[in-house]
Amino acid sequence: MNRNLLDESIYKLIRRTSTELPADVTYAIEEALQQETEASIAYETLDIIKQNAELAAQGSQPICQDTGAVFAVVKSRPENFLPEIREAIEQNIRKLTAEGILRQNCVDPETETNTGDNTGRHAPQIHFRAWDGPTQIHIMLKGGGSENVSTQYALPDSNIQAGRDLEGARRCMLDAVLQAQGKGCAPGILGVCIGGDRASGYLLAKEQLFRKLDDINPVDDLARLEEQVLCEANSLGIGPMGLGGNTTLLGVKIGHACRHPACYFVTISYSCWATRRYAIEIDKKGEIQRWL
Repeated sequence: MNRNLLDESIYKLIRRTSTELPADVTYAIEEALQQETEASIAYETLDIIKQNAELAAQGSQPICQDTGAVFAVVKSRPENFLPEIREAIEQNIRKLTAEGILRQNCVDPETETNTGDNTGRHAPQIHFRAWDGPTQIHIMLKGGGSENVSTQYALPDSNIQAGRDLEGARRCMLDAVLQAQGKGCAPGILGVCIGGDRASGYLLAKEQLFRKLDDINPVDDLARLEEQVLCEANSLGIGPMGLGGNTTLLGVKIGHACRHPACYFVTISYSCWATRRYAIEIDKKGEIQRWL
């Protein structure tokens, strides 16, 4: 492992994530523009979002003033330099914070002081997955507003007539969108986990947001549910930033996990329109082989 090459790769990955909206999200916003009436508030809002993303990419500057909290998933063989990857991620977070590409978004809740460099106790969140393949590093920058409207339901829930089935899960997702309104900076993307436990549900729901918007869920029932919820959410009239319109969500991505018989959780990780996530595959020297 060449530490200089690894540092360079991680730096490029995090900087691009902060400053360049993924192509599939950009395309979804452009498509959404065509679904709104020209000169409407919804159209003008989406057009501003589009221009904002273009200017950020051109100048290599943050897409949003809230540069989010760093969430990383590293997939690698266990013997492959995991400590070095963690150190490189933390070091380059500090560097990019000093450069202003990342805002100082890390506060110690015990002392109520900002650490000043986006690192601290359990920050950033880095999750390692053992797998038999080339090392992959996935980075997401998740804004605070979208985190605030993320939520978890324990079914059955009589308040929304949600039972322990996919119909109940559908009701949870639509209720989450209705409760979020514009507070999550719509149009949003839902990452969802049906099942699991309290902790794994949130993690697996957030990981769904790494999926490209144009992929198709390999589970037929979930693929149909994704399309149904997307269509129904966009018929609610909430629209961009909650100001009305036809585009409330850009996508819905659903995963599932086995659960305890006594528990049925539906966990929703809401992502704002600025869904910032990129991934790279590196070789044994730490050099980028391809963007994923």
